[in-house]
Amino acid sequence: MPVSPDDDVLKSLDLRGRGYVVIGAGQGIGAATCRALAGLGARLLCVDNDIVRGAAIAQETGGSAVVADVTKRADVARVFAEAHDLFGQDLSGAVDIVGMARIGPLGSLTDEDWDEQFDIVLRHAFLTIQIGGERLAARGGGSLAFVGSISGHLSIAGQSAYGAAKAALHHLVETAAHELGPRQVRVNAVAPSFVRTPRLLGLGADFWNGISAALPLRRPAEPSEIAKALVFLLSDMSTCMTGAIMPVDGGLANVAAVKGFLQE
Repeated sequence: MPVSPDDDVLKSLDLRGRGYVVIGAGQGIGAATCRALAGLGARLLCVDNDIVRGAAIAQETGGSAVVADVTKRADVARVFAEAHDLFGQDLSGAVDIVGMARIGPLGSLTDEDWDEQFDIVLRHAFLTIQIGGERLAARGGGSLAFVGSISGHLSIAGQSAYGAAKAALHHLVETAAHELGPRQVRVNAVAPSFVRTPRLLGLGADFWNGISAALPLRRPAEPSEIAKALVFLLSDMSTCMTGAIMPVDGGLANVAAVKGFLQE
C-alpha cells in the first residue's frame, strides 16, 4: 500500500508568505538559492552589489532588488530596514552567500590583500548576524544561513587568508548560535568544496577533470545543490539545528587522497 507523504514534512517546506533576504543574490549559488526559495513560495529581497544582476534575479523570482556593499555597516542596516518594510513580521530569515577566494602564496599577500579577503568573507557575515539577527529576534525568531567552505577545515596551499577567514566564519556561526539561540534565532552554515559557479568555471577543463577524478562522487557540486542545503537550513526542516557547519562537499573532507591532490 503506498505511503502518503508526511504532512509535517510537506508543511516544513512550505515557505508561502515568508520573507527572506538573500545577500549575494545575483549569480551562482545566490541566484540558485533565490530560485529554490521562490519555488517554495518565499518572498525575496535580492541583495547584490551589481544592479543589473540583482534586478534580473529579482524579476525572475518575483522579488525585490536592492544594491548594497554589504561590507559597510550602513548598507547592511539599510538592507534589513528595507526587509522590515517589505515583510514586517513575515521576515523569516536571511542567507549570506558573499565570498571570493584570493589565491596565492602566503608570502606574497599584502596587508591590503589580507584585509580585503577578511572583508569579503567575514565582515558582512558579522554585520548580517549583528543587524539581521536582531531584526529576527525582535519578531520572535528566524533562521540565518551562511556559505562557509571546506577551506575553513582543511589546509589548502594558496588559500591561507581565505581559509583563515572561512575558519573564522565557521567559529562566528557557532558562537552566534549560542548567543541568539535563547531568542529563537538559528544560525547555521554549509561548507562546500568545489562548485561550478560562473567565477570558477573559468579555471578550465583540466582543473575540473582533476577535481572530479579525486572526489568520491566523481564530480563537483552544482550551485543548485548548495542552494538545496541552504533551503533546508532556512526552512522548518531544520528547526532543531543551530551552530552547525554542514559539509556539502562531495566527500572531499574525508578523503586523504584529495587532500594530497590539493597540495600539488
